Amino acid sequence: MAYLFTSESVSEGHPDKIADQISDALLDHFLAFDPESKVACETLVTTGQVVLAGEVKSHTYLDVQNIARSVINKIGYTKGEYQFSGDSCGVISLIHEQSQDINQGVDRGSKEEQGAGDQGMMFGYATKETENYMPLALDISHKILQVLADLRREGKEIDYLRPDAKAQVTIEYSDDNVPQRIDTIVVSTQHDAFDADDEKMLAKIKSDIVSILIPRVKEQLPSKIQELFDDKITYHINPTGKFVIGGPHGDTGLTGRKIIVDTYGGKGAHGGGAFSGKDPSKVDRSAAYAARHVAKNLVAAGIADEILVQVSYAIGVVEPTSIFVDTYGTSNVALSDGEIAEKASELFDMRPFAIEERLKLRNPIYLETAAYGHMGKQPQTLTKVFESPYNGRIEKEVELFTWEKLDSVEKVKEAFNL
Repeated sequence: MAYLFTSESVSEGHPDKIADQISDALLDHFLAFDPESKVACETLVTTGQVVLAGEVKSHTYLDVQNIARSVINKIGYTKGEYQFSGDSCGVISLIHEQSQDINQGVDRGSKEEQGAGDQGMMFGYATKETENYMPLALDISHKILQVLADLRREGKEIDYLRPDAKAQVTIEYSDDNVPQRIDTIVVSTQHDAFDADDEKMLAKIKSDIVSILIPRVKEQLPSKIQELFDDKITYHINPTGKFVIGGPHGDTGLTGRKIIVDTYGGKGAHGGGAFSGKDPSKVDRSAAYAARHVAKNLVAAGIADEILVQVSYAIGVVEPTSIFVDTYGTSNVALSDGEIAEKASELFDMRPFAIEERLKLRNPIYLETAAYGHMGKQPQTLTKVFESPYNGRIEKEVELFTWEKLDSVEKVKEAFNL
């Protein structure tokens, strides 16, 4: 019997994502001026206010207020009627120094012997159902909101959009787990106040989303995915009615409250640890990226059509406590999942410092991860500029999304005799 599976995404203007982006912008600035910084930065946003908290060990000093305001303005919160604006909001910093009790387990005489920054388990997942090895429902949800943000910034075809939005996509699958069609699309978008009555306003928004947004999204998808869009899709557009009050004025935002959006949309698994605001000594982040890198390269090499990788750590301990692989019965090799896990642990060094080095994680690469997912994006190299009244101006060439590189496929094939 066919079944349905659903994933959601949220826009860069969603309150929780504003918080994530501020936390990662602060992290990037710390790493730009001091790559050895240890950072765990949390952000809360609400009506007219930003609160920064967390623990930092760094040789640099930042104008955290200016960084937070810059992020908010770039997202698009620039108008007083939003009740939250980068130029007018209050910014309170409660950041303090990292606990020495934590730091002693991480910093060692040799960097190679760096211990994990915390205990816990992290997951990586990959599937062949999309070109970027991501779950289809989540991939389309992200694209809907990215195109919606493009339309908002252009302000031409749709001129009433505000930054806060959410999307959700439901896919119908066959018994053998192949996507058959898109069953339902939900889009809730913040908008300006309309002169028209609520019924006309909602009709206008629904018409624009279905006739302008969705065709743009389809254009970005491969032909085999475009075929899943038909005239039987159920659309729920702003189903609760008007959505004028939004952003941090409508809902308080917190760092790390969208971890399923950040990863695989409910496919696979999640260890529970958030990413944003954490430097790579925190395995919540670095090991999750490394596990994605392993899973993606294993699937791309043909080991299985779908793979989940789990890795776990003890705080202050160098070696992982376990590495686990689940191929969901899709394995293409004559090995058990346990044997695949053993080979993977030999191919990929999962010690914390080795992960930092392999994926080049001690660079200011994190703001770009903080909206529309940490996984599934295209690796790229670019030059980023950081300015500080205390540290001057610095340019850094960095590689983004290194964990998405298919740089170990041949190594995997050789090890598995493929």
